[in-house]
Amino acid sequence: MSNEIKELMREIDAFTQERDWDQFHNPKDLAVALSIEASELLEAFLWKSPEEAKTEKVKEELADVFNYALLIASKYGFDVAAIVREKLARNAEKYPIDKAKGVATKYNEF
Repeated sequence: MSNEIKELMREIDAFTQERDWDQFHNPKDLAVALSIEASELLEAFLWKSPEEAKTEKVKEELADVFNYALLIASKYGFDVAAIVREKLARNAEKYPIDKAKGVATKYNEF
C-alpha cells in the first residue's frame, strides 16, 4: 500500500479515536454509513445533468464515501491498494477487452 494511503488511514483512525467513536465503528455500521454517504453523493446529481451538479457538494460527499471505505479497510487490516488491484484483475477476466470495449453489457451477457 502506498505511504500516502497508509498515512491517510492513520489520520482517519486518529480522528475517530480522539473522539471515542471507535465504539460506534463496527464494520456493519460503517458499511451502512458508507451506503448513506453514497446516497448523498447520488443526491448531488438528482434531477440534474452531470454538468449541473455542484462540484463542491460532489467533492464533500465523495470524501465521506472514501472516509468510511478506508475505515472499513482499516477495521479488517486490508491493504487498500492490494484489494483494488485484486478486484481489477478479476474484472479483467470477466470483462476481456475484445468483448467489453465500448459496451455496457454485463459480463454474463456477452
